[in-house]
Amino acid sequence: MLHKTRGIVFKTTDYGESSIIVQVFTEKFGMQSYIVNGAKKPKAKMARNMLQPLHLLDMVVYHKNTGNVQRIKELKNSPQLQTIPYDVVKSCLAIFLNEVLYKAVRQQSADENLFGFAFSAIQWLDHQTEGLANFHLLFLIQLTRYLGFYPGRYLAGEADYFDLKNGVFCRYKPDSILYLSPPYTQKFTALLQCSFENLSQLKLNNNDRRYLIQKLLEYYSLHVEGFGNIRSLEVLEEVMG
Repeated sequence: MLHKTRGIVFKTTDYGESSIIVQVFTEKFGMQSYIVNGAKKPKAKMARNMLQPLHLLDMVVYHKNTGNVQRIKELKNSPQLQTIPYDVVKSCLAIFLNEVLYKAVRQQSADENLFGFAFSAIQWLDHQTEGLANFHLLFLIQLTRYLGFYPGRYLAGEADYFDLKNGVFCRYKPDSILYLSPPYTQKFTALLQCSFENLSQLKLNNNDRRYLIQKLLEYYSLHVEGFGNIRSLEVLEEVMG
């Protein structure tokens, strides 16, 4: 049966001489794998360059509830990304986001709220000209809302510590070593209070960002099974200074 759905490209893998398998996070069916025959041919109707990581899609797909590789009847890039593929900083941010999403979003079931957040965040990144230095930090924080481990806000702004294992603020140092302490607890609180619209007002230096991103990824590793290391972080930090 044919269905229309929006999608976000996560990963492509070569299949045979001219085809690819593309993993797409779809609005209607969650994570799905599609075979695209002839995608590597010069005049392909559905070309590989349309299916780069985090490209946004309008699709018409054949769907069977078997969990197997599906097929695409039609697709187009919509909206077409205007700056991410051509801006070094944005491209590195996109690669980082893509790796995080690929490891964190694995369900083969629809999650329209999660999809809507990711789709809108990619559009925001594509259009934004300032506040990019902290974008990946806020994205990670906001994504936890949809993954089920958004930090508890009780005592935020009052407590000196944030317990990474339990996802809560606390007045006293946790028993484990998995926590934030001053001054980073306060910087983390400020990040929680941000939105993409006022992100440029958040003042963090490079050392703050490096420390907070490491702790946020540690937070993900504690709450997402098999999350592992994010290899693209090193390149992102080098590009962003």
